[in-house]
Amino acid sequence: MSIASGTRGRHLTRRLVQLYAGLTLYGISSALLVLAGLGLEPWGVLHQGLAERTGLTIGVVSIVVGAVVLLLWIPIRQRPGLGTVSNVFVIGLAMDGTLALVPEIHGLPARIALLALGIVLNGVATGLYIAARFGPGPRDGLMTGLHRLTGRSIRLTRTLIEIAVVTTGFLLGGSVGVGTVLYALSIGPLAQFFLRFFAVPEATADAAPEATADGAPDATPGPGAVDAAVAPASPEGAILRR
Repeated sequence: MSIASGTRGRHLTRRLVQLYAGLTLYGISSALLVLAGLGLEPWGVLHQGLAERTGLTIGVVSIVVGAVVLLLWIPIRQRPGLGTVSNVFVIGLAMDGTLALVPEIHGLPARIALLALGIVLNGVATGLYIAARFGPGPRDGLMTGLHRLTGRSIRLTRTLIEIAVVTTGFLLGGSVGVGTVLYALSIGPLAQFFLRFFAVPEATADAAPEATADGAPDATPGPGAVDAAVAPASPEGAILRR
């Protein structure tokens, strides 16, 4: 998907709202995990570790890392969408804004509640921006690009990347804990549920299919076939196979 090709079709306004609401909420939820202090999601561990070493805010580090990962798409011939580019900036800005506004949380019960809220909101956010269908985030696109080039399974590729990310982040000072494990176990089912919940209706069966950027018909199924619309080998499908 090119940046331009995703900005056509039915329900465009709804899809744009979902995209930016999802990305903003993703940044907010990631900030809540930081405030909980019980362990971050894999890439969050890396961002926090780099922030500790560089003195930059974690949101700025997220933007820089996202931009660097996006550059890695060039040699593996991945094509970004509007959501891909927006992902780089919106999540980091939302993280920093939330961390600046929400006070530090004390007490283990409050931190556990914040962790649970952050994980659930992250699932909501993932469902929102995936269902908008404006392209994957830079990190998921990197994973599926490497899967295509190496022939290794998406699950193996994802596991190896996230192990490397968590290990590097931990060595740099990032937070690994029970929250990291809970996130890994729960984000897939949560994202799958909210993807179905926020699915944007497609054209009816008797409507002419929309042409894609390369001139081929768009075979995306309607709302009754949401799972079929998210192919297992696609970046969106890879997100759901956490």
